[in-house]
Amino acid sequence: MPTVPVTQLTQFCEAILQGAGVPRHKAQITAACLISANLRGVDSHGIQLLPFYIDQLLAGEMDPLADGRVISEFGSCLHFDGQNALGQWVAESCCAHAVRIASQHGVALVLAKESNHFGAAAWWAQKMRAAGQIGIVMCNASPIVPPWQGKKGQLGTNPICMSVPGPWLLDMATTTVAAGKVFKAFLNGQPQIPAGWAFDSEGVPTTDTDAAYKGMLMPLGGYKGSGLAMMVEILCSVLSGGAMCNEVGGIRFRGKTVRVSQMFLAIDVARFMPVEEFTARVTQLVHLMKSTPAAPGFHEVLVAGDPEWRMEAERRVNGLPIAAGNWDMLLKAAAKVNVPAIPVQ
Repeated sequence: MPTVPVTQLTQFCEAILQGAGVPRHKAQITAACLISANLRGVDSHGIQLLPFYIDQLLAGEMDPLADGRVISEFGSCLHFDGQNALGQWVAESCCAHAVRIASQHGVALVLAKESNHFGAAAWWAQKMRAAGQIGIVMCNASPIVPPWQGKKGQLGTNPICMSVPGPWLLDMATTTVAAGKVFKAFLNGQPQIPAGWAFDSEGVPTTDTDAAYKGMLMPLGGYKGSGLAMMVEILCSVLSGGAMCNEVGGIRFRGKTVRVSQMFLAIDVARFMPVEEFTARVTQLVHLMKSTPAAPGFHEVLVAGDPEWRMEAERRVNGLPIAAGNWDMLLKAAAKVNVPAIPVQ
């Protein structure tokens, strides 16, 4: 398992993207998003995704030159057409609009359709947090999740993310785990995955990685996960007029554009209280949770964001460990666009 310094890996990813025809400024934003996920220990949404992006770009299934366009803007609401541009570029544009509009009106709802995979939602929600706002980000995704009691994939992992000024950051799929965790196990030859992650293609729970990769993911908490996934679908694709459910493409649905929809909600904290006061109140709430006596088998209580911030602090110092299978795929992607490999430890 190679370990790569953050700066070196970031530059390598930027070069690969540019080799596939992505303009430099868009390559920088995309690479920064992916590397951020690896830093936080969310490897399923890090550089593991880049070879899939490259295949889509080379196949003409994603337009590296498209910028997207504003369809309409009325008050606090903005509707955006991603025009099949890179998902990270669409999200960058939509976050900027959300921050701007929330600063003007107190709240902003930006909906994008015809977009592509944008990496980890946390990266984008934190853009609003940095502006002193509450950021809520959702998106629909490839149909690899059956509705509760079903045996055919109709919904996506449909993540929900919320970031606030203060020490709390929630980023969760509406499935037990993100699809990328199963993909990572498959790409690295891990024969088994934990129980409760996935079904096989017939809707039977499985721990076999190959069967899970060809199968479907489990909704989080049964019917509750299905309900949350439909909520996300309604707020993203139904309301935006975008592709819904099995109309969406993705990593496992090649030969067509991805067409995902994304939602960016920004709330200006200062309309209710000074940001410093809000941050102090969030910190107080987090302290209350973390001061709870730990249950048997645990040595402390963690809240959303704790594991990722700790991992980021460690990896910034020690570099990014990349699993062998993921590194091999990244080198193959580089070779496709004539980017030379970089030396690693």
